[in-house]
Amino acid sequence: MSILVDADSRVVVQGITGGEGKFHTRQMTEYGTNVVAGAVPGRGGQEVDGTPVYDTVAGAARAEDADTSVVFVPPAFAADALLEALDAPLDLVVAITEGIPQQDMATVYRKASETDTHLVGPNCPGVITPDEAKLGILPGDIFADGDVGLVSRSGTLTYQVVDSLTSRGLGQTTAVGIGGDPIIGTDFVDALELFEADPDTRAVVMCGEIGGEDEEEAARYIGERMDTPVAGFIAGRTAPPGKRMGHAGAIVSGSGTGTAESKIAALEEASAPVGDTPEEVVDRVEDFL
Repeated sequence: MSILVDADSRVVVQGITGGEGKFHTRQMTEYGTNVVAGAVPGRGGQEVDGTPVYDTVAGAARAEDADTSVVFVPPAFAADALLEALDAPLDLVVAITEGIPQQDMATVYRKASETDTHLVGPNCPGVITPDEAKLGILPGDIFADGDVGLVSRSGTLTYQVVDSLTSRGLGQTTAVGIGGDPIIGTDFVDALELFEADPDTRAVVMCGEIGGEDEEEAARYIGERMDTPVAGFIAGRTAPPGKRMGHAGAIVSGSGTGTAESKIAALEEASAPVGDTPEEVVDRVEDFL
C-alpha cells in the first residue's frame, strides 16, 4: 500500500503554464503520475502537452474527477491558489512553492484545519509512492518500491537517505517531504500516524533538523502510539544557538528546546535510534527488518 498518493490519484497542476509547472508536469507524467488537468486563472481552454487547462481548480476537479493538486504558483499568489484548492475540495494538496509569506500561510493553515484535505508543504519537494505516482520535484530514479516509509523536513536529506536505502535493497512505500517552513500543513505526527496505519509499511525513517519542537512532539507520539519501528536523523548538530540554518524553521531559540541534542534525546528515549549519518540511519532500518 501507500499513503497520500497512488496510481489512482487524479492530479491537477496549479501553475501548469509557468516554466516550473510545465517542466515538472512533464517529469511527473513521464514517471507515471496520472496528471489529468492544469488550473491557471484566465488560461482555461488551453492545453499543455495534451493536458487540458481550466480556469479554476473546482472546474478541473468537476470535469476530470480530480482529487489531488500540486502547486507551482509564485509566492505572491500561492496562498490564493492553496485556498482555492482547499475550497474545491480535494483530498490532497501539495505546495512546492518556496517563499510564501508567513502571514499568508497562517490564513491557509486556519482554512486547512477546517477541512479534511491533507495539505503538504509549502517549501517542500513533494510526495512519491515509488512506481505509482510522484507529486513535486523529487528525482524518481532513486526511489524503489518497498516497505520503508520516509518523512523529512529536508529535500536534500530525503534524497541522501533514499539513495542509501535503495542501494541496500530497501524500497519505500511512500516518501513525504513536509517542508521546513515555520507554518506547514502535514507535520511529522500527521505523517507518522498515516504510516502506522499502513499495513505495508514495516519501518519508518524520520529526518528532522534543529529548530522548533516538531521532532520532540513526534518522539512523544512514537513512544506512546507507534508499533512500527522508527529510525531518525537530525541535521544541524553543529549550528550555534540563534543561528538560522537554511530552512526558515531551522533556528534554535537558546532555551534548551529545538536543539539537535534535545531532539536526539527525545527520539532515543522513545526507542527510535538516531544515526549520525544517513548510512547509519539505514543500518538501523536493516536492524529492524
